[in-house]
Amino acid sequence: MKRRQFLESALAASTIVLSHRASVGSTSRQSRSTDSRIEVLLNEPVGKINPEIYGHFAEHLGGVVYGGIWVGEASKIPNVGGIRKSLIDALQRIKPSVVRWPGGCFADSYNWHDGIGARNQRPRRTNFWRDAGEWPKDVPDGPWNYDTNQFGTNEFMRFCRLVGAQPYVAANVRSLTARDFYEWVEYCNSPPGTTTLADMRATGGDREPFKVRYWGVGNESWGCGGNFTPEEYAAEYRRFTEWVPRYGIDPAFIGAGPNSGDLDWSRRFFTKMNERRALGRMWGWALHHYSWNVSGGRTTDWRQGKGDALNYPIDEWYELLREADRMESLITEHWSVMGEIDRQHRVKLVVDEWGAWYRPGTEIHNTHLLGQQSTMRDAVLAGLTLNTFNRNAEKVAMANVAQLINCLQSLFLANEDKFVTTPTFHVFDMYSAHQGAQSIRTICSSPRPSYTRNGQPGDIRGLSESASLSDKRLVLTVANPEAVQSRVAEIVIRGAQVKSTTGTVLAGKDIHAHNSAEQPDAVRPVVMQTVSGRGGTFVHEFPPASVTKLQIILE
Repeated sequence: MKRRQFLESALAASTIVLSHRASVGSTSRQSRSTDSRIEVLLNEPVGKINPEIYGHFAEHLGGVVYGGIWVGEASKIPNVGGIRKSLIDALQRIKPSVVRWPGGCFADSYNWHDGIGARNQRPRRTNFWRDAGEWPKDVPDGPWNYDTNQFGTNEFMRFCRLVGAQPYVAANVRSLTARDFYEWVEYCNSPPGTTTLADMRATGGDREPFKVRYWGVGNESWGCGGNFTPEEYAAEYRRFTEWVPRYGIDPAFIGAGPNSGDLDWSRRFFTKMNERRALGRMWGWALHHYSWNVSGGRTTDWRQGKGDALNYPIDEWYELLREADRMESLITEHWSVMGEIDRQHRVKLVVDEWGAWYRPGTEIHNTHLLGQQSTMRDAVLAGLTLNTFNRNAEKVAMANVAQLINCLQSLFLANEDKFVTTPTFHVFDMYSAHQGAQSIRTICSSPRPSYTRNGQPGDIRGLSESASLSDKRLVLTVANPEAVQSRVAEIVIRGAQVKSTTGTVLAGKDIHAHNSAEQPDAVRPVVMQTVSGRGGTFVHEFPPASVTKLQIILE
């Protein structure tokens, strides 16, 4: 059966087969046809899944802010105080938890004073990304290369309030001072009428403090954030975070952590910080990891040519997902290095940039630097990555997919009045049920898909899963990276009986399936029929190239 025919029949039937068995050891007709097995161990909790794991990232880069989030109060595009209304409505649906801003590399060139006060008096500044080599041809001048500062601190905080997210502000360590950082905290958090900066905040329309808790101390300080050594950055970190006013808020300072697998950066920074017993002033350690394909093999140089977002052979499908699945080892390896010095693990991991990165050419407008389409490959990547975070809930305290709109692995694509949700958005919508629940240990065995890349054999993880429990509701999410073959899994719930199960599946009729302004619902979730029954074991078939959520009510 061809893949298209299989999916059409599978989505129409949407069948969950429940097996009424007294013990797992007994056999059934259904179990002999299974090729995978997922065990959910209800009595082995991992940790709370912080809602902040489902966070987002918005940088002044291309079409993210101007034209994406901010359309202006005078725009004909429906807006709330200048912020795109369709974006607000969609974000409210997925419980965005936290948004990181203003960068990214832009953060360490940004002077927050430029973005406050009367908008018609704010200065225009050259954007950090003005000379990026990835710009499409014939890009006109505009706020994407000469920032108008129409979207500043007050506007960002209002955006967060409108969508129900906490603000995560990245401070400028490379080109501003510790005093500038203190003053930004004062502007955001000092009580009404107590300071001149509080009065300036009120003049901007916000008398009450923003109560910002999450502060990033620079960004990628090993690169665009200052090109520091770990020891140099440790000194800057201590200087910026020493004696910052609190205003009744326990600040959560986040250090600019490693580029992907650079364990040396983590080890040397933590060692230097520990010399001054300064690790107690750090809440999180930020890891960045992007996934991309490069002709001829993997490279760590982000400037080199990458694969295409839409037109890719099956080997690139697998290779990209294999690179994304490195997240598990990155988390465990950096966690181990951090534990060498921080034995109590007071500092948690923050993966505040993650996602797929392709070469230019599929952006929906030429002002969208690093803009790209989002297909079912990106949905599966998001599913397996979020599963990884859930399984490591005791280690990962926050994560921010890069980026929110019109850039890299976006949840949304927008141009003028056109607004499209991507397959990645639907994964976040499905997985929002995990937020705040207890992560439960799972054991999964599944065939590993194999492929050939540049004449060399390779394989990747099979089914990727995570589970969470809240009262009697168990949520099991599964990503199937197999491009052409379904997986039939025996699912064993240890420690309780199943009362009913409802499923939702996201799958396209082609591995390149994506949404566009012309076909905005080409890829969308399908809710499967509800099946009631008794027992702790059932069988479920996961379509190829799919992401599935099973919501299981326990007795």
